[in-house]
Amino acid sequence: MRAAYDEIADWYEREFVLRDEDDRLGIRRSIRELLGQGSGPCLETGCGTGAYAGLIKELGWAPVGVDLSAGMLGYARSRLPVVRGNAERLPFRDGALPAVVSVMVHTDMPGYMGVLRDISRVLRPGGILVHVGVHPCFVGGFADWSDQDAVMIRPGYLDRHWTKASWTSQGLRDKVGASHWPLPELLHGFLDAGFALERFAEGCAPVPMTLSVRARRVTGDGPRRR
Repeated sequence: MRAAYDEIADWYEREFVLRDEDDRLGIRRSIRELLGQGSGPCLETGCGTGAYAGLIKELGWAPVGVDLSAGMLGYARSRLPVVRGNAERLPFRDGALPAVVSVMVHTDMPGYMGVLRDISRVLRPGGILVHVGVHPCFVGGFADWSDQDAVMIRPGYLDRHWTKASWTSQGLRDKVGASHWPLPELLHGFLDAGFALERFAEGCAPVPMTLSVRARRVTGDGPRRR
């Protein structure tokens, strides 16, 4: 299967990964705060080019990545062990992992509710999921960021949808499209997958562009592959 990101992998590596060091969106800060120090394998689902593998290693974890895009994995292989696969059918046995991170990918996955269920399946009881994503309240086809000090929110937030509409031609949404879930529906997805929500973070100012969640798989029988 040819992933949408295959055509833009070179552009993504150049335009996003190499200018991420200033952490303007607070992505790295959120990973540090919500994942924290640990040990053992940490799966990054939708790892892309593996831009956050170094940070995960700094925190003591052993990163491993899964992504559908062969083009993106061409860059990721130099940063962490990877496998090409579907995030809704992760190639790990039930209860195998202590930690999973999902970084800036949920809008790329129309089946993200199913992704959450399969993450729950591969996490051991008590295992941690750190989700870092675009803020559903302020980022989407309904939001005009032309003036970042006065972001304009148009009708559309309340509707679950997929769109390529964007206020700029310099981002991702106009190239690969993005899925949107209103905040309650997104958070319910964690609860329905068997997670307890523990901590939250937002990034960027004066209007937050990212929302991060730390969730823990509830002890007991979680979702199982059928």
